[in-house]
Amino acid sequence: MINKPELLAPAGSLEKLKTALTFGADAVYFGIPDFSLRVRINTFTLAKIKQGIKYARDNNKKVYLTLNIFAHNKHLNKLPKYIAFIKEAKPDAIIVSDPGIINIIKTKLPKIEIHLSTQANCTNWQAAKFWHEAGVKRIILGREVTLKEIAEIHKKVPQVELEYFVHGAMCMSYSGRCMLSKWLMNRSANLGDCVQPCRWNYHVVEEKRPNTFIPIEEDRHGTYIFNSKDLCLLDHLEKLKKAGIMSFKIEGRAKSIYYLANIIKIYRQAIDKTKTLKHLNSELAKLMNRGYTTGFLYGEDKEIQNTDRSHFEPKWEFVGEVLKYNTKTKQVTVKVHNSIKTNNQLEFVLPCGENFKFKIKDFYNTKNKQKLTAAHGGGGGKTIYFEVPKEVPIMTVIRKKL
Repeated sequence: MINKPELLAPAGSLEKLKTALTFGADAVYFGIPDFSLRVRINTFTLAKIKQGIKYARDNNKKVYLTLNIFAHNKHLNKLPKYIAFIKEAKPDAIIVSDPGIINIIKTKLPKIEIHLSTQANCTNWQAAKFWHEAGVKRIILGREVTLKEIAEIHKKVPQVELEYFVHGAMCMSYSGRCMLSKWLMNRSANLGDCVQPCRWNYHVVEEKRPNTFIPIEEDRHGTYIFNSKDLCLLDHLEKLKKAGIMSFKIEGRAKSIYYLANIIKIYRQAIDKTKTLKHLNSELAKLMNRGYTTGFLYGEDKEIQNTDRSHFEPKWEFVGEVLKYNTKTKQVTVKVHNSIKTNNQLEFVLPCGENFKFKIKDFYNTKNKQKLTAAHGGGGGKTIYFEVPKEVPIMTVIRKKL
């Protein structure tokens, strides 16, 4: 049996990469420009990818690069540049879905480890055997694969590593093979440019087609008929481990550093068994979500859709991140994300160890040392400083209860 599965985190930017690794991820995944399923929401340049790989190496962590679009001929013309870059950058693995790109990588980069993207829809042991024989070391199974099927795939093809999504957004289509974005907005989900039309609010309109009925329940606000709940397998990690999953994957390259910090810490503590599941589930409830579901882990989940609303608003708000701690003055410098006011009760979510609460009294603008009674976030990147009762690591995120 696997001793301790890998915790694999999304990294939508260099800042998020550092946050994920600081809060306990063993590895991160992020996209090569033009070839990732996060083309539109991707701040990585080739230079930043190199910085990210170096940061991970310096912290004894791993990096997996995604080239997981289903490529058209036009994309292949750009591929040689990225192949040369990958050879130089030396990531730990490449995540691919397209058989043609897999062949090119095997020819041009024979030593690189290949992971099969969930986009390839591997859902049975014969497919896993095929891909393993084709040179794939790890398979990221489709979200539709059940726990029983995972165990059978592992038993039939024990040589291949298995990875599985344990938390994050679910697609209403089969493992992300959705055509809505392309149809409605001419932006293809399978080329990394999904506009998430499944999260939109829909109203029934008359089709004027006799004998064609679409049963739909709605009120005057419409219906979120395509809106899937979020996957959450926090309570089922031990069963996944016993079934053969060696990497627990978190979805969310487009999510904030606050979300990422909290989710990674929660799953890190679950894997390490340093907190009870009851406590960790209470922490999950503090984050924005669409409602939680086990997806298809135990077969079809009848409660997989949230048709009432796009998401649930949490009772907690992200207000800041710690940029610096001065050991002499015992002061923190904080980048403000949302309103902080005198006498607010703040909770500091540390990368490791116990969170702590602190009622803020006097705080000051870092630019002019002016004492403030309120500071607001927004795009200005306002920073403040104030004294705290204990040492606070950089990248700590701060929240307050609404």
